[in-house]
Amino acid sequence: MANITEFVKRTGLGRLGRPIRIRTNYFEITNLPASNIHHYEIVISPEVSPTLNRKIFQIAENSFSGIRAVFDGRRNVYTIRPLDHLDVRTLDVTLPEDNSTIRRPPRIFRIRIKKVNEIHMEEINRFLNGRGSISPNILTGIMALNVLIHHVPSTTLKSVGRIFYTNQGSRPLGGGVEALQGYFQSIRPTPGKMMINIDIHTTAFYESGSLLQIVIKVLNKRTIGELRVISERDRQKLEKFLQNLKIYATHDENALNRRFRIFKVTNTSASNTIFDDNGNQTDVASYFQRTYNIQLLYPFFPCIVIRRGTYLPMEVCNVVKGQRYMRRMLDERQTANMTKLTCQPPQSRANKINQGIQILNYRQNQYMQQFDFRVSNEMAITQARILPAPKLQYHPTSRDSAFIPRNGLWNLRDKKVATGATLGSWACAVFGNERDYPMSAIQKFIRELVTTCQDTGMNIPNKNPPIQHCNPQGPIETYLRQVWVKAGNLAKSKPQLILCILPNTGVPLYAEIKRVSDTVIGVASQCVQGKHMFAAKKLYCANVCLKMNVKLGGMNSFIDPTQVPFITQRSTILMGASVTHPVPGAENTGRPSVAAVTASMDAKASRYAASIRVQTGRQEVISDLEEMVKELLKTFYQTCGRKPERILFYRDGVSEGQFSIVLNDEVKAIKAACKSLDEKYKPTITFVVVQKRHHTRFFPINARDGDRIGNCPSGTVVETTIVHPFEFDFYLLSHPSLQGTSRPTHYHVLLDENGFNADSLQTLTYNLCYVFARCTRAVSIVPPVYYAYLVCRRARFHASGENWSDPDSTSEGAGGVASYAAVKAELLKVMYFM
Repeated sequence: MANITEFVKRTGLGRLGRPIRIRTNYFEITNLPASNIHHYEIVISPEVSPTLNRKIFQIAENSFSGIRAVFDGRRNVYTIRPLDHLDVRTLDVTLPEDNSTIRRPPRIFRIRIKKVNEIHMEEINRFLNGRGSISPNILTGIMALNVLIHHVPSTTLKSVGRIFYTNQGSRPLGGGVEALQGYFQSIRPTPGKMMINIDIHTTAFYESGSLLQIVIKVLNKRTIGELRVISERDRQKLEKFLQNLKIYATHDENALNRRFRIFKVTNTSASNTIFDDNGNQTDVASYFQRTYNIQLLYPFFPCIVIRRGTYLPMEVCNVVKGQRYMRRMLDERQTANMTKLTCQPPQSRANKINQGIQILNYRQNQYMQQFDFRVSNEMAITQARILPAPKLQYHPTSRDSAFIPRNGLWNLRDKKVATGATLGSWACAVFGNERDYPMSAIQKFIRELVTTCQDTGMNIPNKNPPIQHCNPQGPIETYLRQVWVKAGNLAKSKPQLILCILPNTGVPLYAEIKRVSDTVIGVASQCVQGKHMFAAKKLYCANVCLKMNVKLGGMNSFIDPTQVPFITQRSTILMGASVTHPVPGAENTGRPSVAAVTASMDAKASRYAASIRVQTGRQEVISDLEEMVKELLKTFYQTCGRKPERILFYRDGVSEGQFSIVLNDEVKAIKAACKSLDEKYKPTITFVVVQKRHHTRFFPINARDGDRIGNCPSGTVVETTIVHPFEFDFYLLSHPSLQGTSRPTHYHVLLDENGFNADSLQTLTYNLCYVFARCTRAVSIVPPVYYAYLVCRRARFHASGENWSDPDSTSEGAGGVASYAAVKAELLKVMYFM
């Protein structure tokens, strides 16, 4: 029994905190199949798409003598009764064409079905009850049950992965894009039972219908008349948007069910697009008049090309329904509209999830009935606890130096930072002309900022830094070097910070400032938007001060040492690791992933250093972790004068399927790093995976247990009912809600050599969420991981050759594979990434 898992077993439940009862978006499977499930491999030839596979399989199912078989659309079929006694079965299926007027003959497909396995349900029950370990049989069983719950929706609704979309509640986002609401469902093993996790999920789709109307929206016009002349820039924008979009043509009733993909947009109008029609040169408009007796209403519009030499006027094209918008990121307006739509208060979200149960209609599902698979229609209720907030400490001269925050929030009134940095050598670069940014306004802002920083505990002997106006179009590197030299000359010491005032929130200028300051000059930079400079509010200046202080090596606050004994009693280092990957898509093939590790540098776990590597794209395991950990252990030793005896390693973004490989490879790398420093150096390690990308949500049963929006309060922890059957994991909602339904963070312990129990790890993790350096609120994810994520995000700007100014580029930039510059060593030892 001791070896039931390669990870850490749950040793007991926590007791700290006020108990409450909450609902979760999990639905109990009240009855699992009693008999074994039969697993078959199916091969359909010729090979076609999963959607067509399902249509073919539906016809084949008629020959299964009343046995309901569920199919994943690719290679796997599951039944509760054996199909027959043959090991291999072959049959031919004729798929009739959708439209009988098309002269193409019906297609014939050959299906080969072979039995591969039997899934033993008894083994699954042993696993759920903590009497057996995970095995390929159990993993296949969970997969089979997922196929069972997805089978009917996948044939009746639009599906993307595990999400099914209805046409109910579609909302336009602007620019030819709309949002569709879908339902996510997934089988989850939990203590003693299986559950289905159901959540709503909203995704962007292309609008369907008239292509002309969509073109008007994409180009942000009101009427077709405004598009008599389409500029080359607009044509390119249109082509980018439309490329690969599926359409059907309305001019020929024989072709109504044919689907075409848009290849490109012509740079000539329909009346000027010439092609060869059986040896005669003709234009598209004339051809449609002559062949179909259709006089084009808009011959001045360009055509779409569906394959080389085949043109269609836009006015005879309709966009096919249900195409996911995958080409690039949403723009600012679309993102704002999407946020409004998705930020639903908890009660509204819970109601929609319950509506989803009606739409998914498990009780009337004939496949589930044959499998004897039954699901409760009620959300699962579980015990939760609200952990107490820690006592925070600021500088002892503060009027309010030690206090316990309420509801995860506090402010800087009557408080000075715990350790204030000294800023003696600095300068201000203003990216705009003197007319838009008068010297008097800049000096007024700097006075307000300096006063606020000093009131908050920083020391700024140089209150009048040199100010230089710079052209936002560049050359940015030259300007920043000039400003840096001015700062050094005036203060007669090495510059510590460049304050940059920006005219907008655009990425290109910000990205270039960070690239130059982080990797070329090696100086901290603080960017401020111009609009905030003109309205220099004390609260805004205080928030800027928090960032500046830690960038210069200061410390803003810390937790009462008695409340974090794990860190204070013995020399301990906290580490956080994250890997960010390039956006999926052909244009990003070959792009690298960025890995970052951050580590605490003192006994208060408030100051952090960073290490960064660029590695093979989409690889989750951190390949150079040994060297990164070694760098950070050395920095810790140089800062504290001793080696850490314990390592608490929080690892972000690892999926359950990768737990084993990440644990084995990365713990090995951490141990190798320690050994390379000293053969006898063996600190104890705890390795915790931190997951934010999941669909678990909490809903308080009693209104008095919720916050003003209706979310569970900061500090809510759940460790029963919806967690792993026997491994050490928990959900923690550490942050106060701003809007929408709060998402808890899932913590799963893979290795523990430090002997944590539930209370000690949950409390430490929650308390740490109160010392994220740049805000006065508890954050949603433990700071070491949050910092590692910020380092990865900043590293994107360190790539040369990126085209940040192209609004249609992906979030990773556009163009060829970029080369990444290294952050200057002296910056890695402070929190430059804030």
